[in-house]
Amino acid sequence: MKFKLYTDESDDRTVYITGNFNNWNPKDDQYKLTSIDANNYSIDISDEFLPSAIEYKFTKGGWENVELDQYGNITLNRKVNKSTGEVSDIVKKWRLNWGPFKDEFFPIIEIISEEFYIPQLDRYRKVWALLPYDYYISNKSYPVLYLQDAQNLFNEGSEYGNWEIDKKLSILAEYGRGDVIIIAIEHGSQERIKEYIFDNDHVAHGSEGKKYIRFITDTLKPFVDENYRTKKDRENTGIGGSSLGALISIYSGFLYPEVYSKLLIFSPSLWVEPNNNFPMMNFRIPFKTKIYLYGGGKEGSKMVKRIRIFEEYLKKWEQKNLFDFEFKTSINPEGTHSEFYWSQEFPRAIEWLFYDNTENPVEVAPQQQSIKP
Repeated sequence: MKFKLYTDESDDRTVYITGNFNNWNPKDDQYKLTSIDANNYSIDISDEFLPSAIEYKFTKGGWENVELDQYGNITLNRKVNKSTGEVSDIVKKWRLNWGPFKDEFFPIIEIISEEFYIPQLDRYRKVWALLPYDYYISNKSYPVLYLQDAQNLFNEGSEYGNWEIDKKLSILAEYGRGDVIIIAIEHGSQERIKEYIFDNDHVAHGSEGKKYIRFITDTLKPFVDENYRTKKDRENTGIGGSSLGALISIYSGFLYPEVYSKLLIFSPSLWVEPNNNFPMMNFRIPFKTKIYLYGGGKEGSKMVKRIRIFEEYLKKWEQKNLFDFEFKTSINPEGTHSEFYWSQEFPRAIEWLFYDNTENPVEVAPQQQSIKP
């Protein structure tokens, strides 16, 4: 069958077709379109690879670069019968790194406290809550994800850039996948390394990770559950971060599996624990824990290798009946140790952790009207 495409927007990105014939892989080299000129593309797909009723979309290499309509809205799946033989389509616009972002779906950002007291460490910390855009006009309760390093999550002008999680949450909300509360805890600047190192005085003299973990679990979480409409159970509670923030999140999940069921682990600083000597609670019945692991191929020669070794340890711990792990590993060969790449990965991780392992919203109804008053 021949698929022909005309697009108004031309750039140097490769165009792909994805659908129910390739498990909705948005960057499948077998399904690259051939460029005829700046605006016209085509691909011939052998009938043996196609179901009788075809559903498909066009992307420029990922769901962050998927087709949109002329207004920048989500498009429904295209549908055609294989017996048609040839089809011609038009794409008006494309996403670019998840954009454009719609103001009406942006989360409500609140400062929980400029100086939230940490009794375990006898110091104070700024803590934020990012609430779903419709939080105050709904009566729903929401799962919660606790994230480290708030300075680098959504604040414009941060020294190293930011994850733009406010923008990414707006995209998820547009797709009907934004029902999650993010609690963002600012790091302690010069105290950051000590707070994010669990128990390794070779790296941080006077490491304070044990106390920091207890702060989030024993002090901050009860406060959040009391003051916001949260789903308090472990099935709806996650923790995560990047680099050292990812490392302390691993400790949190392994020591408090009765509290956290979802771990978002980006570019973890596993060099601190080269032998993967993570302490963990031993329960009679192992807790099911979901772990989303991400690393970049250009983060140094050992990042991906260490993640692969960590995967093997996860499997060994599972065999010992310590945990019931479900983990997904995403490696970006081009990824560096930077907020830009963590930003790109964030929506995929949220979808997998909180939305039944669905990485891409295959078929959603476009939400083109804001419900804000």
